[in-house]
Amino acid sequence: HYPLPITHYPLPITHYPNTNQMFDVIGSSLFVLFWKLFAATPQKTIEPLELGAWQDTAIFELPTTEVDPMLEKIVQDYLQTLKRQGLKSDRQGIWLQSDWEELASHQGKTALSAASLTKIATTLAALGKWGADHQFVTKIFATGEIKDGVLDGDLIVLADGDPFFVWEEAIALGNTLNQMGLREVKGDLLVNNQFYMNYESDSSKAVQFLHQALDPKLWSSEVKQLFRSLPITTPRPQVVISGEAKLLKFAPTKPQSLLIHNSLTLSDILKQMNIYSNNKMAQMLADELGGVEEVALYAAKVTGLDSSEVQLINGSGLGVENRVSPRAASQMLIAIDNLLKSHNLNVMDLFPMAGRDDVGTVEDRSIPAGVAVKTGTLNQVSALAGVIRLDQERRVWFSLINYGWQISYFRKQQDLFLQSLAEHWQLDAQNFAIQESPAIYLGDPERNVLVN
Repeated sequence: HYPLPITHYPLPITHYPNTNQMFDVIGSSLFVLFWKLFAATPQKTIEPLELGAWQDTAIFELPTTEVDPMLEKIVQDYLQTLKRQGLKSDRQGIWLQSDWEELASHQGKTALSAASLTKIATTLAALGKWGADHQFVTKIFATGEIKDGVLDGDLIVLADGDPFFVWEEAIALGNTLNQMGLREVKGDLLVNNQFYMNYESDSSKAVQFLHQALDPKLWSSEVKQLFRSLPITTPRPQVVISGEAKLLKFAPTKPQSLLIHNSLTLSDILKQMNIYSNNKMAQMLADELGGVEEVALYAAKVTGLDSSEVQLINGSGLGVENRVSPRAASQMLIAIDNLLKSHNLNVMDLFPMAGRDDVGTVEDRSIPAGVAVKTGTLNQVSALAGVIRLDQERRVWFSLINYGWQISYFRKQQDLFLQSLAEHWQLDAQNFAIQESPAIYLGDPERNVLVN
């Protein structure tokens, strides 16, 4: 039984035996109506028509799905299996729904410690503010004249919160500076407090990474290894900083604009964040969004749920105080999917999919191929939310939140639960193409644009 049948609602039509009889009835009715309305009796003031009840009539109701006994059995078997392990049922949450209606629920509307399902809210808020195609911009300036490859002044970096500026990006930046003739800075390397690097949000520390990346003589074994992963034609940058690498305290007067570095698109950044459940990236994004309060408010608003179902203390999910209901997790995924439609993307493009992205958090899992998920793990929390695509048109959204110490056991049971659903709905990944994810190119010099 598929959970998404379409029900047709017939509209009855009364047939009159002959046309004259029909018109006689209509005419008599209209006469009586007009007499009552416009007779010489005192007229009442016309009251405004109360709107809002029309949508409650039967014709506007969405089709309902019949109860699926097998689905109910799968859910109850899952809960009983956990109960036999001594796990309290009221600490376990389940939610399944189609695109428009609930299919199964256990504690589905109760906010539970959800670990990294919090990143679903961060993903949603980021897309809502910036859009999937957004690129963070890092601008490079110079104070002073560049002559014979030497800048007689400071090199200034003004960023706007790129959470995925890493070694490869910095190496490409150094090479672009070399291409424009810059090889030495007599002054300081200065960055603003929105410059992050290698997931370090403390800009006073991040600038030290940039200093190291620009000068191969300072490279660690880690940087050397990452450099070998770049295209073989990539040169080693050579930008020597004679001064200090530190935070910019005062805005310079009339600095010279050198180049602009564009980040990967937000959709690519969010996908990498979700595949590896990168806590630092998530928190950087939440901070740039105005704080976790803004993230939670936006998530509740766009899903139409009460704020009690999305209670967050940070953007990453670290801490049991981050609470999300299973229903809210699924509703946020649906909202993400809706935001992506205008970009020719869907929610599966931003989260790891079994059979396509067998790295990161889905590595060593037994999730059915074609199912896209977001995992969540803390010491006493194991969570899994995502979407099951039945075919090209129909989808089922699910959320599982488990509380207890048996994390490995929870993961196994979650995977078995999804396998049972896949078998029940005869899910076959061969029925639809699982497209390979486009490779991202960290250190792509094409994203560095010379100003002059």
